[in-house]
Amino acid sequence: MTMLEITESALMLAEELVKVGALPTKAENDALHIAIAAIHRVPYLLTWNCRHMANATMRAKIEEVCASRGFKAPIICTPEEMMEVKP
Repeated sequence: MTMLEITESALMLAEELVKVGALPTKAENDALHIAIAAIHRVPYLLTWNCRHMANATMRAKIEEVCASRGFKAPIICTPEEMMEVKP
């Protein structure tokens, strides 16, 4: 497993995610996880946190904020969503 660096850009992106309401203030750590993934171009971010991260209603705003800073938001989903189910 690769440890990803918490860069100044990641801290600034996380702050912006909270500032504009893409995530609530109490979800600052979640914002940082998303920002780190975006900065390091991680394509998927798996989480069981459906309240703030794997949440369809928050997705558009998260993507918008990341894009405004020149980053692509990771696809945030639960492990179950990531698994391919074959009949």
